[in-house]
Amino acid sequence: MMSLNRSCFLGNPAVAGSSSPFSQSQKRRPASLKVVALIPKARTGDRNGSVVMESTLQEVKTESEVVELKSTVHGGVKDVYGEDTATEDQFVTPWSVSVASGYTLIRSPHHNKGLAFTEKERDAHYLRGLLPPVVISQELQVKKMINSIRQYQVPLQKYIAMMDLQGRNEKLFYKLLIEHVEELLPVVYTPTVGEACQKYGSIFTQPQGLFISLKEKGKILEVLRNWPEQNIQVIVVTDGERILGLGDLGSHGMGIPVGKLALYTALGGVRPSACLPVTIDVGTNNEKLLNDEFYIGLRQKRATGQEYAELLHEFMTAVKQNYGEKVLVQFEDFANHNAFDLLAKYASTHLVFNDDIQGTASVVLAGLLAALKLVKGSLSEHRFLFLGAGEAGTGIAELIALEISKQTNTPVEETRKNIWLVDSKGLIVSSRLDSLQHFKKPWAHEHEPVGELVDAVKSIKPTVLIGTSGVGRTFTKEVVEAMASMNERPIILALSNPTSQSECTAEEAYTWTEVLQPLHVLLNIVSFTVYSMGRAIYCSGSPFPPVEYNGKVYYPGQANNAYIFPGFGLGLIMSGTIRVHDDMLLAASEALASMVTQEDFDKGLIYPPFTNIRKISAHIAAKVAAKSYELGLATRLPEPRDLEKYAESCMYSPSYRSFRS
Repeated sequence: MMSLNRSCFLGNPAVAGSSSPFSQSQKRRPASLKVVALIPKARTGDRNGSVVMESTLQEVKTESEVVELKSTVHGGVKDVYGEDTATEDQFVTPWSVSVASGYTLIRSPHHNKGLAFTEKERDAHYLRGLLPPVVISQELQVKKMINSIRQYQVPLQKYIAMMDLQGRNEKLFYKLLIEHVEELLPVVYTPTVGEACQKYGSIFTQPQGLFISLKEKGKILEVLRNWPEQNIQVIVVTDGERILGLGDLGSHGMGIPVGKLALYTALGGVRPSACLPVTIDVGTNNEKLLNDEFYIGLRQKRATGQEYAELLHEFMTAVKQNYGEKVLVQFEDFANHNAFDLLAKYASTHLVFNDDIQGTASVVLAGLLAALKLVKGSLSEHRFLFLGAGEAGTGIAELIALEISKQTNTPVEETRKNIWLVDSKGLIVSSRLDSLQHFKKPWAHEHEPVGELVDAVKSIKPTVLIGTSGVGRTFTKEVVEAMASMNERPIILALSNPTSQSECTAEEAYTWTEVLQPLHVLLNIVSFTVYSMGRAIYCSGSPFPPVEYNGKVYYPGQANNAYIFPGFGLGLIMSGTIRVHDDMLLAASEALASMVTQEDFDKGLIYPPFTNIRKISAHIAAKVAAKSYELGLATRLPEPRDLEKYAESCMYSPSYRSFRS
């Protein structure tokens, strides 16, 4: 018995290896419209006494037996499912699909080209009359869309417009994002995505990923198979408990996996059909959301303990069973108490990566390596102080310690001693060891207790101050001035997202590191004072505009994870890597740091501009893949001779394809 391809029902009728959006067997015959028939039958006798429409899939044995429904004199097909005649309280089947209709084609985001369909394509694929007569280029479409998006004054409106475009015309969305990446990156990701997640229930129009809740426990493999694409290479998954610096947003956290995967494609060149956004919904402890009529998730307190662990384990097991050993699972915005445990639990059995712990660490280390060219000296000569000892803070600290260990051939236990962390209770010291969470214990050094950050700065005398606290404006004027008083060029990284949670602004960092320096000149007059502003090397997690002061423009950098994870993921995919190793993260950091030019340094930047991000991602991918081959973790053999060119050749192109006429 022949089984019908399920892709026909899910809006993905493309056939591998064909340049036509529909297979030859799916093309419409001139005499009649061929459809897959879902034959309804009525049953009665439910408890309410109402008639319920129930459909069964008619079995077909051969291509010739597919049911042909002749067109009526009115030009339409027979109302098989009773949609026009059913009353509002009756069930209807909403997913009958005409597989050869041009109307379906222009509603498939994977294949839709809008007004860029050529005359021949319109004739061949039954699009005549469904589009205005003009034919325009994709380049003109990009110009039109960017002009349209610029009309919106509110960032959330721009976000909604971009998500709408992604749902209508995938290739145009990515071409627009790639060509205007610096302008649109803050729209599709941080900081705007934070507001989008807070209001996700209100702006939700259509699902963009898989929602797996406690209701699906025991059926997760079946749920994964409901997704129309089977060749998945990257999954970004969140449980919504710690979205950026905004806290528990439950199912509204879906905006994060969607946004991350859009960047995997735009910046790293991973095919969109190979990307799967997932939200694990175990409830939320956010009372505001639980009382919000527009909330789209489970209305219950968060599941914890064994119930939570069993659901996550079923998910991870099903992912490996359905997609294989080499699918990359990126954990995103899990709370500390789950993030570290999940990474430790599955690192030896799955290809897993936590962007908050490992991606943030890699991008920050890259910035520090680049900053050494401005402050001189080696990494081991610096002293680091963190405000925040969660996923990001401890992850960055550990990768810095590993890099110093690698450079100096010193045990990592020793290199940790120059790295100090402050949490909500003050400086982490050995006298607090018994009360510390396990991931903080490596950073408990011998020192007297210190409660306030400014006192920790004065006592530790760091050359680098890093904020990962998730609490805004904690780098006060007193703190920044203390850093400036003991360092010629203090490195200040205010990394918390979104912008409102940044530890200090770029302008504050530059103005508060202004000092009055007495300058004695033998001109028969008294000494006078000169002003020196902006000695700080500043970087933030969310973007800040340039700061102009006394005729000079200062360009604050952004330690955006988007520099690392798209290229890192591409490197894993193209090499067929089966496990993530710390040395791969170090390789990614060193690769990114090497891309900063003298022109960038002259502007005070420690990261390259995003305009070159695809070249940067290809370079990172090559270095990550090379390390994977070196460690024996790559399975795609033989190793390509030029990994960087190979990475570029693997990248998805958003340019329109010509369909077979």
